[in-house]
Formats: sequence, C-alpha cells, structure tokens
Amino acid sequence: MTDERMPPPASPSRGPVSSAQGPVVEPPSVDVASAPTDSALPGAHRGGFRRELTQPLPVAPPLAVHPDPDEEASPDVRWIPPTPVLPRSAGWSLLFGALGLVLACFVGWGFPVGMIGVVLAILALRRPWEKREAAYWGLGLSIASLLYSAGWLWWAGTQGALVG
Repeated sequence: MTDERMPPPASPSRGPVSSAQGPVVEPPSVDVASAPTDSALPGAHRGGFRRELTQPLPVAPPLAVHPDPDEEASPDVRWIPPTPVLPRSAGWSLLFGALGLVLACFVGWGFPVGMIGVVLAILALRRPWEKREAAYWGLGLSIASLLYSAGWLWWAGTQGALVG
C-alpha cells in the first residue's frame, strides 16, 4: 500500500534541491545570438528595404509674394493663390425650369425660359463638379415647362385660326 502523504523520491543524478539555492540556469550555447544592448526608438528605420512610395515628397517652391500694402508683412510671407471659381449651372437650370413651369401654367410664352433651363441642365450634366440631382431636376422641370408651353401655343394657334 502506498502512502499518499510521502514526498516523491529525489532524482539520483541531481540530488536534493534546497530552497535557498534555487534552480540552476546553464549558459547559452554558441549558436544562440545575444540580445542587442540598445533598442531603436519606435518608428526608427531598422535598415533593409525602403519603399519609394512612402518617402516624403519634395516641397514645391513658394509662389510670388503679394504683401498687403496696408499691413506690414515680413518678406518671407507667401500666399497661395485662390482656387479658380468653376462655373455652376445646375442651380440655375433648376431655377429656370421652375420659373418656366410656373409661366407655362398661366401663359404659353414660358417657352424661352424652359429652353434656357434645358441648356443649363445639359451643361451641368457634362461637368463632373456639378450637383447631378439639381441638374436632373432642372432638366425635368424645364422639359415639363416646354411641353406645357407647347400645349398652350398649340391651343392658342387653334383658337386664332392659325392652325387648320
């Protein structure tokens, strides 16, 4: 019968290990590389492959100085020229389409206003910076105003004996 309270027997090769000594660590062999003495800062280049696409771009030379005559400015102040204002016609086509439709509901002479709205809407749809929704609405309202104006003009022509 085995007694469970007895400690396991000590290994014969090592002998008993005392708690004051602790475990024994052997030195590394020659094929193990030692750790570097200093570590690189985070983000520092570690050598090897460099990618061209992530290098900083060269800074363009500054443009001409345009100092304000009222204020005293240092000669190294550079101003970026403002971006050119691009023509906008989507909102105008929407305005002319709505105005032409209102005119076409009461009188048939809103035809030129509707034509202006159609031309402006087509111009707006050809430009990539325009608001396409406003251009589509302007085109739809302008075409509706042309149809109403054509209906008024046809009705007026039949009443005045202009059309057979």
